[in-house]
Amino acid sequence: MQTTFEIATRGQGLYEFTHIVADWLPKGDGMLTLLVRHTSASLLIQENADPEVQGDLTAFFHRLVPPTTDPSMAYLTHTYEGPDDMPAHIKAAMLPVSLSIPVMNGQMRLGTWQGIYLFEHRNAPHTRQVAAHFRFD
Repeated sequence: MQTTFEIATRGQGLYEFTHIVADWLPKGDGMLTLLVRHTSASLLIQENADPEVQGDLTAFFHRLVPPTTDPSMAYLTHTYEGPDDMPAHIKAAMLPVSLSIPVMNGQMRLGTWQGIYLFEHRNAPHTRQVAAHFRFD
């Protein structure tokens, strides 16, 4: 069983879509696989109780991989799509672009404070696609 979720972003940051996935899942046991279909965004399972976590992660990765306008990034040559593009590709290379989540009786086996996030690495709004595949045991 497969589908594609579309997640609208408003720029860099984490966008939770746990509820969308949960509503789609069928009853039964199996394995859920998610794949972001873009090279400048990532997927994360992360805390969903305190929004400061998402803000801190965004700030950390911005500091770790600043835009190409930062002098420390002057060695990068892929700059024609904007100062956030190549850093977005680097972040996506460092972070997961797919997730596997066990499912029991139609419920994802996530921890109490875990949610599924799309991590947008570009500044501009985008509509991102996440391919989903559920395989019954």
